[in-house]
Amino acid sequence: MKRTSLAALITLATAHGVSAEGATPPSATVTPFLVSKSVELLTGDTWRDRGKLYRLYGVQSCLRGTIALDANGKKFDCGNVSLAHLAALFSTAAVTCQPIALALDKATFVVCGAKLDGNTIDVGTALIAAGYAFAATDANGNAVNGNYLVAEVNAKMKADGLWAIKFQHPIGLLLKRPKEQDR
Repeated sequence: MKRTSLAALITLATAHGVSAEGATPPSATVTPFLVSKSVELLTGDTWRDRGKLYRLYGVQSCLRGTIALDANGKKFDCGNVSLAHLAALFSTAAVTCQPIALALDKATFVVCGAKLDGNTIDVGTALIAAGYAFAATDANGNAVNGNYLVAEVNAKMKADGLWAIKFQHPIGLLLKRPKEQDR
């Protein structure tokens, strides 16, 4: 991540309270936890740690198996690029997460902070502002976290990360899936 991006992230990255309507916390005692260094990364927003499945709340990574093209026409797996940036963050920083709700697939939604250069930054903001993840939306296409949408728009305007290449935005792909299943 660029130094200028890190400075901007520190300014933006105060973790904000979030709510998931109708969702209940994963247990009666939802205490923050340190992410272990032996996590199994599944996507750029989801991982398994000590037998439990976790997903960043309000964050959508690029979908694994979708193709991205650089300026020279070289193909990349877009989801693997998102995953690599989450892996880099997890391997270089102490990451602490707060469980906030359960997803339909029983993953625990979390908001996480990473200690970098003596500062704590919001992991979702860091990934999105660097251009390697996106603001997740509800079924109507509305961002579930307004701060993440701002970070995404800024990354897109600066052509940071994936925004510098051609790729299929995961939100468009995900919003099409339920409609296609109706047919």
